[in-house]
Amino acid sequence: VTAPMPGKVVGVKASAGQAVKKGDTILVLEAMKMENDIVAPQDGTVASINVSTGDSVESGAVLATLN
Repeated sequence: VTAPMPGKVVGVKASAGQAVKKGDTILVLEAMKMENDIVAPQDGTVASINVSTGDSVESGAVLATLN
């Protein structure tokens, strides 16, 4: 799961090992003063969360991985 735009992580909604369905919110990214839900692209299990709340990320940065 990659960042669609540069921004700041304002919330992590999922944890490693958690099962997610397509469309479930994994984390919240603030960009241009708007909060954007970053969602699971498919059903799976969260393998890792690669960012923490408060981190600044660039477009294309890997935020989380799914199995």
